[in-house]
Amino acid sequence: MFFTSTRCRKSLESAQVITRGISDEGGLFVPQSFPVLTDSLIDRMIPMDYKERAKTILSLFLTDFSAAEIDHCVEGAYTGTFENDDPAPLPEVAPGMNLLELWHGPTCAFKDMALQLLPYLLTVSAKKTAPGRTMVILVATSGDTGKAALDGFADVENTRIIVFFPQDGVSPMQKLQMTTQAGNNVAVSAIFGNFDDAQTGVKNIFADSGMKQFLQEHRMEFSSANSINFGRLVPQIVYYVSACCDLLKTGRLKKGEKFNVAVPTGNFGNILAAVYAKYMGLPIAKFICASNRNNVLTDFIRTGTYDRNRTFYTTTSPSMDILISSNLERLLYHLSGNDPETVRGLMDQLKTAGKYTIPADMLSMLQQDFYGGFCDDADAGKTIAGLFREKHYLCDPHTAVAVNVYEQYVRETNDRTPCVIASTASPFKFARAVLSAVSSESLPPDEFSMVEKLAALSGMSVPPPLAGLKNRPVLHRSCVKKDEMAGFIRKFLGTDR
Repeated sequence: MFFTSTRCRKSLESAQVITRGISDEGGLFVPQSFPVLTDSLIDRMIPMDYKERAKTILSLFLTDFSAAEIDHCVEGAYTGTFENDDPAPLPEVAPGMNLLELWHGPTCAFKDMALQLLPYLLTVSAKKTAPGRTMVILVATSGDTGKAALDGFADVENTRIIVFFPQDGVSPMQKLQMTTQAGNNVAVSAIFGNFDDAQTGVKNIFADSGMKQFLQEHRMEFSSANSINFGRLVPQIVYYVSACCDLLKTGRLKKGEKFNVAVPTGNFGNILAAVYAKYMGLPIAKFICASNRNNVLTDFIRTGTYDRNRTFYTTTSPSMDILISSNLERLLYHLSGNDPETVRGLMDQLKTAGKYTIPADMLSMLQQDFYGGFCDDADAGKTIAGLFREKHYLCDPHTAVAVNVYEQYVRETNDRTPCVIASTASPFKFARAVLSAVSSESLPPDEFSMVEKLAALSGMSVPPPLAGLKNRPVLHRSCVKKDEMAGFIRKFLGTDR
């Protein structure tokens, strides 16, 4: 298995790709070809537990890893870290509507599925490709990635991790999770700006020649825990394959049948993992791409024009408050027939004009597979309330956006194909929005009182990782301007900590 860049023809193995995170010219790494999920292989995976399924899928992509190395990584990531040792349960909430719950890990968000594994993958990769160097994990987050990465990399030998988040663009619980993070190798800072500002800043720092020289002098090397790193995408492919196996195992899907996938989408990584699973042969019929009020992806899927020149909204689903969806670049590469020149041209237009339009043949292929829809905060709240009232199922605002757009799709198409809906975060991470949706009473005065009231109302237990935040001291109080991010990094890395 070899990988290339979306903007330049290369041939690298997985360890090199995971260590680097992003290609030197700014492109993202993609497989040169995809392994095949045969019917017999899927049949073999049906009786497996999640860890064995993960080992099977990872071995198809990480061909420069030994079986023992893959076993070490998976066992370390998924043993004792997820509730009931069941990382991705798949309850059927309504006929044909299956919620893939990806939030039973240590930070109560779907990012745990990849970011518990990535530190192991990166450590093994660095030993192969950058021996003797300290890996510096640079992260921009809209909320969940930051804490999941911090939790995964805190105090991991020969690594340092730096996380930037938008000061006013995450929920209070998400902010507390990050700013209370302990670890001798950890730095966290808010920025004045939104997630796109943080993400652009990180990408620019990766490409900065002066920063590269600084790292070289300190025997360090950048990598990423964002979904621009292919090491983030491989574990996400696993849970879509696992969901298919569970549908077959329980009889909710019969051999030869297809299913749809609905995903609340911001940076496009989660839904891209499902696309890659389909490229491997998983029987997915339609991708339902669900956006919040920042509906740049909805417009793109419907028109073929991607235009980030629009108002940015802060919503109750902050992990989707994104106008530059980085992983879309990977899909453009595949839609273009694996043409890096086409992708480079589109990305240049996005950088200079803030928009681009794809050719008609690429749009036709996109619309054949994708349905795009969006949902504002008010409708997300109604969806949360309806699910709780009718099904006694409590979900967070991101999941509500996906459920709402899925229901839009069914009404428009009358397509009753079974659907797997990615449920991406615990409702307790967004207690204000969820409690406002399911209760008409006045809200308690603080976040933890809201969490406790939501638990009493729903009969659910507050996840221990969130309950434990109440008395934790805040350790990180920095807030920097966009042009101060590089200086913050240099100061942290240049110390003797």
